[in-house]
Amino acid sequence: LSHLETAAEGASRMEVLIDELLTLARKGELVSETVPVDIEKAARDAWRNVDAPAATLQCHSTAIVDADAPRLCEVFENLFFNAIEHGGDRVTVQVGTIEGSDGATTGFYVADDGPGIPDDERAQVFERGYTTNPDGTGFGLAIVSDIVDAHGWAIDVETSAGGGARFEIRTTPDDQ
Repeated sequence: LSHLETAAEGASRMEVLIDELLTLARKGELVSETVPVDIEKAARDAWRNVDAPAATLQCHSTAIVDADAPRLCEVFENLFFNAIEHGGDRVTVQVGTIEGSDGATTGFYVADDGPGIPDDERAQVFERGYTTNPDGTGFGLAIVSDIVDAHGWAIDVETSAGGGARFEIRTTPDDQ
């Protein structure tokens, strides 16, 4: 039985790697048509693709952004998988709105209560192949960065209120 489990884990890892490599191969086609997308709905749709029944998603956003909906879903999925990979099956992930000083929506965030990202690693996390997980591909956050860039947005990583990672995606040019 352990050989079958090992083979299944290997096949699952290959599937993830192939999906990520296909996304990278489509780099020039990362964003097609943009439409108004509800951040909370997109996050909840992406969460359905995450297999972590003990993990929790909390949404605190009423924001609508112009986005390529399938690519935005992929951003959320990769950030959610990253939170679970590093924060464990019981991690809590929050999605919320970032507001400017005038109260206008300037973007959104994905934050978790996992171990966070040390300050000296933050500049590297979006590089292709960078991973701290021996089983990781190092493509997930690079793909997130590529999709964010293709939308004309900006992404930064900070520390969340719970001590984990907080990815801030700025969707308005003035706030990048």
